Amino acid sequence: MSLTQTISLEFFPPREESARLKLEEAARRLVAHRPAYVSVTYGAGGSTRAGTADTVKFMQSLGCDTAPHLSCIGSSRAELVEILEGYRAQGIRRIVALRGDLPSGMGRHPGEVHYADELVSLIREHFGDVFHIEVAAYPEVHPQAGSASKDLDHFIGKVKAGANGAITQYFFNVDAYFDFVERVQGRGIDIPIVPGIMPITNYKQLARFSNMCGAEIPRWLEARLVDFGDDMASLREFGADFVAGMAQRLLDQGAPGLHFYTLNNAKATLAVWQRLNVA
Repeated sequence: MSLTQTISLEFFPPREESARLKLEEAARRLVAHRPAYVSVTYGAGGSTRAGTADTVKFMQSLGCDTAPHLSCIGSSRAELVEILEGYRAQGIRRIVALRGDLPSGMGRHPGEVHYADELVSLIREHFGDVFHIEVAAYPEVHPQAGSASKDLDHFIGKVKAGANGAITQYFFNVDAYFDFVERVQGRGIDIPIVPGIMPITNYKQLARFSNMCGAEIPRWLEARLVDFGDDMASLREFGADFVAGMAQRLLDQGAPGLHFYTLNNAKATLAVWQRLNVA
């Protein structure tokens, strides 16, 4: 692992007290391993806005460089600027800028800012270079994209609007990641594109997430996971070995780092992290 490769972590805001305690325990355990930064998610239409703000403050209290996710769907320009002003005032200097998911019952394009490239442009317009901006990337193509080429065009648009780096949707096909990076570089873009890493702990949960976000589970891998049945300990051991092997290959072949989707689970993330040959 080169000096420029980094490991970062994603957490989500808890909705109840027991979940808050789980988050805080997981965060403390993981932060002890000194990630480059942590990010905190933002629910559909800002549905976890208050929880995101509280979780960001907690992560900052642990001494972490913290990057709130900010979704533009369902918000006015003024609301977005107000949120960003608050983050600037509390010392936040990194933002993960996303279109976000449509809340159920809302129109196709609610709010005044409809796409992530517009959000990135708004941030640059009002705040210049105050924030380091990460955006999303989809090596296996966004599930709502009309085609692979249109999806690539959307990504390039976010970069040209002012994104500094990108975090990918999780995937289990290393070739898809490097193909995407090569296509981006072929368009003259050379920002860091960090692979998103999802630990495997539960087949049914993983299948549900993957169906929603368009992440392919290779047929052979799915068959192996199904074979474990209710033997969760063996599934998790196999999953940690597989994901760590994939992550190590990504690093060895030049990925700029790894971004773990922790699901507020320290044990699963550390099972992969501690298998890696990293500083």
